Amino acid sequence: KFFAHQWLGIKPDLITVAKGIGNGFPMGGVLISPEFTPVYGQLGTTFGGNHLACTAALAVLDVFEKENLVQNAHEVGEYLIAQLKELQKRNSHITEVRGRGLMVGAVLDIPHKEVRSKLIHEQHCFTGCAGTNILRILPPLVLTKENVDDFIGRLETVLKEV
Repeated sequence: KFFAHQWLGIKPDLITVAKGIGNGFPMGGVLISPEFTPVYGQLGTTFGGNHLACTAALAVLDVFEKENLVQNAHEVGEYLIAQLKELQKRNSHITEVRGRGLMVGAVLDIPHKEVRSKLIHEQHCFTGCAGTNILRILPPLVLTKENVDDFIGRLETVLKEV
């Protein structure tokens, strides 16, 4: 399942894509439901249909397919969530683990600021945040189970120190 809505049984009329679709090259797109007929010529853009941007996006989609990145995100994401839940059992600072695929949040019973600081400066692991106590884990789609194990070890070290 390529998009989050596919897990929820939602059929959107419109989906926007950007940023990742060009793997860093400026690109955006709009996907419309087959129930709608596009009308060409109504809107114009300066860079719409840019050949380089479209080529970059096609190359990204080709890599997604050849390297099974969607399936990898699902499988390794489930493993990441399971390992975080195991860590939760061993460490009282994690109160909840939630997410799907490789978009995961670990709710902490302490502010994330010191945890994130130690992760980046001492363990060389970059994480995001939400609110004051949610550690956002958004790794690349090429993440492996070995990478997960390494991260969990580093996170556990930090959580023991704070």
